[in-house]
Amino acid sequence: MRQLLSLLPRPSRYAGIEEGTVTKDPATVDMRIGLAFPDMYEVGMSYLGQKILYGVLNQRPEFWAERVYTPCTEAADILRTHNAPLCTLESDTPLKDLDFLGFSLTHELCYTNVLYMLDLGGIPLRAADRGDDLSAWPVVAAGGGCTLAAEPVADFFDLMVLGEGEEVMLEVLDLQNKARLLGWSRSQFLYEARNIPGIYVPSLFSYNSADGTLTPKHQDYTRVTRRVIPDMDTAFFPASQPVPFGAVHNRLALEIGRGCTRGCRFCQAGIIYRPARERSVDHLQNLLEECLASTGYDELSFLSLSTGDFSALKTLFMSTVDRCAKEQVSLSLPSLRVGSIDDDIMGRMAEIRRTGATLAPEAGSQRLRDVINKGITEEALMLHVQKLFQHGWQQVKLYFMIGLPTETYEDLDAIVDLCRKVRGAAGRVRRLQVTAAISPFVPKPHTPFQWERQLTLPEIRERIQYLRDAFKREKSMKMRWHEPVMSALEGIFSRGDRRLSGVVESAYRKGATFASWVEGLSLDPWMQAMEEHGLSPDEYTRERAADEPLPWDHLHSGTTKEFLAKECERAYAMKITEDCRYGACRLCGVCDVGKKESGLDRLTDTTSYRNRLNRQERDQQAHTPLTDETGNVLPSAKNEPPKLADELKVKAGHFRVWYSKEDRAVVLSQLELQSLFERVMRKASLPMTFSQGFHPLPLISFGRALPVGVASRAEWFSIYLRTPHTAEQVRQALYGKLPAGMEVLFVEELFNQKKVIQSVTETYRLDYTGPEEKKAAFFAAWEAFRNLDELVWTRETKKGPRSTDIRPMFRNFSMIGGTSMALDMDWSQQYLSPLALVKVIVPDSTILDFSLIKLSQEFE
Repeated sequence: MRQLLSLLPRPSRYAGIEEGTVTKDPATVDMRIGLAFPDMYEVGMSYLGQKILYGVLNQRPEFWAERVYTPCTEAADILRTHNAPLCTLESDTPLKDLDFLGFSLTHELCYTNVLYMLDLGGIPLRAADRGDDLSAWPVVAAGGGCTLAAEPVADFFDLMVLGEGEEVMLEVLDLQNKARLLGWSRSQFLYEARNIPGIYVPSLFSYNSADGTLTPKHQDYTRVTRRVIPDMDTAFFPASQPVPFGAVHNRLALEIGRGCTRGCRFCQAGIIYRPARERSVDHLQNLLEECLASTGYDELSFLSLSTGDFSALKTLFMSTVDRCAKEQVSLSLPSLRVGSIDDDIMGRMAEIRRTGATLAPEAGSQRLRDVINKGITEEALMLHVQKLFQHGWQQVKLYFMIGLPTETYEDLDAIVDLCRKVRGAAGRVRRLQVTAAISPFVPKPHTPFQWERQLTLPEIRERIQYLRDAFKREKSMKMRWHEPVMSALEGIFSRGDRRLSGVVESAYRKGATFASWVEGLSLDPWMQAMEEHGLSPDEYTRERAADEPLPWDHLHSGTTKEFLAKECERAYAMKITEDCRYGACRLCGVCDVGKKESGLDRLTDTTSYRNRLNRQERDQQAHTPLTDETGNVLPSAKNEPPKLADELKVKAGHFRVWYSKEDRAVVLSQLELQSLFERVMRKASLPMTFSQGFHPLPLISFGRALPVGVASRAEWFSIYLRTPHTAEQVRQALYGKLPAGMEVLFVEELFNQKKVIQSVTETYRLDYTGPEEKKAAFFAAWEAFRNLDELVWTRETKKGPRSTDIRPMFRNFSMIGGTSMALDMDWSQQYLSPLALVKVIVPDSTILDFSLIKLSQEFE
């Protein structure tokens, strides 16, 4: 792929030169591993699981783990046109040449993307078609939350990892390395792999089309149990990790804990990631220092299924927030539960930023919240919102689900009513801006609602329209909703069986990729594929009988089926099950706590638990928000825009840093370079000066934006520092911190220069790199241009067509040898992309026919 980088859209996605990447000599490693994420680079680089495995595997000198993501359809078309396979980022190795290829299955709508990547990589889609020679094709594996019910794609994988993969992945690769040295067949390797706890080998189970069950082929391998890391302080976390050039969440996600015992009955993650485990504060603080120093991120997020339930959250937050404020590193707490943070934390969060707050009541009525065991009350929600307003928040987003078991239209009306109450929570003087985010409920395996019926697509659309009509009549209230087609497909494949593997393959052949992106979503190929295979969506979204076999019965999440059934009964009885960390053990099966007790005498009824819950939530608040005599919430005295500390505004030095950008680094855009250099300055411990305002930014300026694909040996940026440094100290601090293809050339100190001065002339070298038969015509076009007095180029801009005579921009150009030219460009009147200018002069050339490198630039 690497030779095609200049043709690919957003080529930095495929360059593999991010800070924190690992490169090794292929001759020194035993196993070549591809960590594949079946979605775009921007999504995959936000996924912490892949970063953890990347670090774990690359710690071993005999393993080399590399990354690969799903190319966009335009990039895939370019690969196919040039007969080029999909390759890894770090070494440009075709997927088919790897020893092991592991996919992260984080959601069901990525299934066709797996086939898309295998196809682009030249690997047979089905495991049965890869033969028995272990060395002929890579072992294709899957991990992630979906693997506990991934029968619709079981035929495409050699094995699956159930649960947490840090330890089990090493064990699998050690076994494969042994198998390779001993000359085992693929089937022998898979047979032995069944003995590794947490490894599911789909081919060792036979599908029975008559009743939909699976028959194990070996009596010692009838059920596979999820793997768990028991102690989070011993669990690996990557201090150094690849830092993306662009991602959905471009920040340091510090995992503070795993698991959740709140017991929401719709939540699959709350079941399959049990038990709840935490990292110690001391360990987290050490990790924080290492991670920020090695990555240079300017944003930090504490990651957990329920961050507010971390037992030492206040201690961790308060010890971190001041350290972050000193370097303008923002700190966020996602996944907060109503009532889970106190006034001190909320006040400090308000000092950092006040973007919209997000809360998840999930249902509008208290009755339905009790059915799903959400465990929050309207009173607690309103108190939380009042506190948000008191500390300066003006916008609140509320997450709701529709189609939950026992839901009626009165419950839909309750969603609108609850949003009205939140809108007016601050009183009559000012309304909060409320956004309701609506998602259709999808019954998930390994949850108390795994037997429930899912709404049909027409029913989902009808209820969304009902809510849309209601929200249209409201001011300061907006509604957003999840695409119904996505929920319908998710419902089919989340509880599907092996018959759906044919549907997945047929849908892929019909062009169904990127189903989780609205732009690429179409229901038609899926429905056509189901019809071709004699299947109906209703077979998979219907209600299941309590005693019928389920496609995932042979895969054990840790919780018992009896526990899930009991929780389903309690849902219909509207009985709340309290969090087992603070209340009764429910004997879910994950741990040994309480197994000597029946637990029945410790159950609490809904009313008493809700009263205790209200008391707990009120106790967590430092005080009730103050109101005036008319009931309006009074803003806090600290309700002012955060102010930048005086020391962060000091200008103690101004420097211009000159650097080169060659090889694969030429694909970096100007925006990517700006983010890159901000992180590099942090990694180099160079204290940047920040601007004032609500969102302070480093005082950094750049020369003219170099077009993507153009190399340079004369680029620069200028930066203000808030402590005295010499130019040599700055150069030494930056040395070795840039990605491959970039190098700091020298640093000069700027004196009394407030305005950034741009160069007026630049010298480039143009190298012809195309086929020999086009060479004469290429240089003939330049000779013809030399004899012109003018050449007017008309181009489309945002303000309409613009015409420019480009001839004066070429001060001089001359041949260098037989394949190169020197171009002296004059930008004194106007600057245009030199890459575009070359294509104006030689309109028949492509980006593969030539290359440009900037050699020097001069100022007035």
